[in-house]
Amino acid sequence: MSTTPASPIDNAAQPSLPLHPIRFSEAFKVWMRIGWLSFGGPAGQIALMHRELVEHRKWISESRFLHALNYCMLLPGPEAQQLATYIGWLLHRTWGGIAAGALFVLPGCLAMLLLSWLYVRYAGVAAMTVVFFGLKAAVLAIVVSAVMRIGSRALKNRFMIGIAAAAFITIYLFHVPFPLLVLGAALIGLFAKNHVAASSHGDGSNAAEDGDYLVERMHEQGQLAHTQPSARRAIVMTLACLALWFAPVAVIAAWLGSQHVLVREGLMFSQTAVVTFGGAYAVLAYVAQRAVEHLHWLQPGEMIDGLALAETTPGPLIMVLQFVGFLAAYRFAAPLDPWVAATLGALLTTWVTFLPSFLFIFVGAPYMESLRQNHALNAALSCVTAAVVGVILNLSVWFATHTLFGNVNRVNLGPLQLDAPEWPTVEPGAVLLSLAAFIGLTRFKLSMVWVLLYCVLAGAAYWWLRYG
Repeated sequence: MSTTPASPIDNAAQPSLPLHPIRFSEAFKVWMRIGWLSFGGPAGQIALMHRELVEHRKWISESRFLHALNYCMLLPGPEAQQLATYIGWLLHRTWGGIAAGALFVLPGCLAMLLLSWLYVRYAGVAAMTVVFFGLKAAVLAIVVSAVMRIGSRALKNRFMIGIAAAAFITIYLFHVPFPLLVLGAALIGLFAKNHVAASSHGDGSNAAEDGDYLVERMHEQGQLAHTQPSARRAIVMTLACLALWFAPVAVIAAWLGSQHVLVREGLMFSQTAVVTFGGAYAVLAYVAQRAVEHLHWLQPGEMIDGLALAETTPGPLIMVLQFVGFLAAYRFAAPLDPWVAATLGALLTTWVTFLPSFLFIFVGAPYMESLRQNHALNAALSCVTAAVVGVILNLSVWFATHTLFGNVNRVNLGPLQLDAPEWPTVEPGAVLLSLAAFIGLTRFKLSMVWVLLYCVLAGAAYWWLRYG
């Protein structure tokens, strides 16, 4: 008898389908891989997960991926990390969500901790630009290819294309707050259901196509019982997450006093985690006002330095908050050693920033799953999906201008605001690397790992030849 294991999809047709067709250990390795490769901000990270989980591994269907993404876009905090937690929870319950969400954050946490140490110790990390020059070019290609793939699937008629275009113009030129944009798209979907019906996701219209995906097979076999809403489970999970959330802050307050900088960081960044929508750039403005102008923890230019460091590390861009926590604790460490306080400040900031995301997913995701067959909701979410395509396109344009050009200026034309690159500062090496990476990904279907590696090596060589 052959010892060749049957494929998971073949097994899905058998009554003896195991409880989890995807082994936890296998998923753990995939989440670790995604965590270390998740460069490029939310657009790049969503693109990476879509490529790995929908296209290559066929773990989750397009419609369910977009349904989960829509929910995460409505939440405060890092939507890409929340999306990873959501999918991990679908596959392996609570521990799967914890593993996916934590491994998405861990690489960036470690990298930012090291870079923060170097920043304080050596007053800057200019040498890192050589390493990340090619990496940014590769990530740009990944982001552009993701916009094309997601857009081709989500924008199935002119009405949806119009919503995506309106979302892009609204957020790119007028900088309308992201929650208002999402709310507007959802309301359009509710009042224009007939126009949206042809492109609704998660309403069963794609059932035949979705049947090829493992999560859908698990659903058919009754393997997703944990996705059913339970008031008791929601209450227990809420209490457990709240206890874990504030326990470190309470311990530090009892140890060092309620006015110590670590306690103040824990409380401020806990508040930040639940009131800031629209991603890291919205968070940056909010935290800059509090940490720079009111609390005087940092100098204005240091916030920009922190964002630059966050853009060169894997994981969510909101990791810039860890940099703020590190510097603030280092400068106001007494009675602790500055390096000890800085490390504790960085870790505490990361803890209170990301733990609420687990709460939002573990409590809210079952209710979102139960509403996948609600036609009115799916019409609203389909419009949100179209708007999200416009938002990702906006992030792509921002990332492209800051990757391909040395100088980018903010131009105000009455109510319009846009980033205008200085064309003489275009970096030809970045343009060529991005184009080569895009062709490699789309035309030759090269592995993302190889594309990233080639671009890093080629970028370092180009930098050395041109700048010495």
